[in-house]
Amino acid sequence: MLLVTMVFAVLGFLSPSNRGGLMTAILLLWVFMGLLAGYSSSSLYKLFKGAEWKNIALRTAFTFPGSVFAIFFFLNSLIWGQKSSGAVPFTTMFALVLLWFGISVPLVFVGSFLGFKKPAIEDPVKTNKIPRQIPEQAWYMNPIFSILIGGILPFGAVFIELFILTSIWLHQFYYIFGF
Repeated sequence: MLLVTMVFAVLGFLSPSNRGGLMTAILLLWVFMGLLAGYSSSSLYKLFKGAEWKNIALRTAFTFPGSVFAIFFFLNSLIWGQKSSGAVPFTTMFALVLLWFGISVPLVFVGSFLGFKKPAIEDPVKTNKIPRQIPEQAWYMNPIFSILIGGILPFGAVFIELFILTSIWLHQFYYIFGF
């Protein structure tokens, strides 16, 4: 989806002078990419010996888009409650639901049907029937240790950034960052 949006932008279809053009393009691409979502989910489901393509099509059509819409609707209802002008109008919300149920969901089902009709994807290698012994992992390969060490670097970067910004906002300048 990102690649198609970038191609449209390079070709000049998404000009900054056309206000809302990028958002419209992204929204329409999301809706029409339901065909590819259904196709890829059902062909992957068939790889794992699944048989109920309608079930996977329903999950593909409603799990992620439904979560995004629920969060969007909840946040928008909070904005409505504050009587803000930044709230999305009801007609626009209805149009989004119409796009979702009228175009995206049927396209997911069509893509899922086409993906399930194709032969299953074959694994490129054969799996050995005899299980191999898994050696004992070193102490530093423990998931808890890896999570803690992997989180220190981003935490440190964000903490230092927030410390510098807080210092600037409170008019306390530290010259060590300028050298």
